[in-house]
Amino acid sequence: MSVRVNSWIACSTPAVRTFHEFTRNDTKDRDKEIEEMKESTFEGVGGLKVFTRSWQPEGKTRAVVVIVPGFNSHSGQYLWVGEQFAAKGLAAYVIDLRGRGRSEGERYYVEKIEDYTEDVATLVRTAKAENPGLPLFVLGHSAGGVVSCIYALDHPSEIDGLICESFAYDLPAPDLVLSFIKGLSYITKHTHVYTLKNEVFSRDPQVVDSMNNDLLIKGESQPVQTSVVMIDAASRLNQEFSLIKLPVLILHGTEDKVTNPSGSQFFYDNAGSTDKTLKLYEGHYHDLLNDVDKEIVMADINNWIDARVPVTQTKSVAL
Repeated sequence: MSVRVNSWIACSTPAVRTFHEFTRNDTKDRDKEIEEMKESTFEGVGGLKVFTRSWQPEGKTRAVVVIVPGFNSHSGQYLWVGEQFAAKGLAAYVIDLRGRGRSEGERYYVEKIEDYTEDVATLVRTAKAENPGLPLFVLGHSAGGVVSCIYALDHPSEIDGLICESFAYDLPAPDLVLSFIKGLSYITKHTHVYTLKNEVFSRDPQVVDSMNNDLLIKGESQPVQTSVVMIDAASRLNQEFSLIKLPVLILHGTEDKVTNPSGSQFFYDNAGSTDKTLKLYEGHYHDLLNDVDKEIVMADINNWIDARVPVTQTKSVAL
């Protein structure tokens, strides 16, 4: 099934509180939700400790979603998302990519894309072990979408579907700038070369204010090597989109100033899957699940999963 949909929508660390925590009004409900969230670490590539958060439904579990955040982001920005998935019978796991959030590693630095994808592979294995026999989907946001696509290419039999939100394939930067960054990698890998403005992530001022005061992303800027890794990953995808045969849901806001919606269109046009859907959200910014009308985007994701996972699916019991 190949579907392209335009959605025309009106704009309508323990020491760091995220914007979702600020917006909860009922203290009892908040405490209960926090208790249900599990914080964990695992040993990633090179022995680094990688931080994760996870949620399990109170009742039967139908499927699993593993979330890979992008830049200027971490698992603490997905508290509402994790709760929403759990409320729909889906177990949710979110990773802090190495060097980001509460994971170890040089801040914002990655040496090669495989360091990211193999950490994701470890979390996927953990999620599958804790939820045996259930369908598993990977949701990647922005640069996390690029990481998720590379993971899907290298581990196609490990997951049942791929969700790419605000895919960081086509960037609003001239080719000359990208070539300059690649050239710098031969001289200095660790120099930080660009930053992203928090105000272009969301139209919700409360979200932007929270990001501005979030110590885990405060002053974040991307090193040369990290930038080169992402540029090279996008180049690989350009040649291998046709090899992605999994069910794919691609989501993008038309007013995204961090990544171009044309990149998501290109992914949709060239993906080898026969089950692919593209949804464009008119007027929405970069972080769809932390933007105004996030509930509509969340509902679209849940409906897409529901169409591929029987509502009666129950958690398997290990023999």
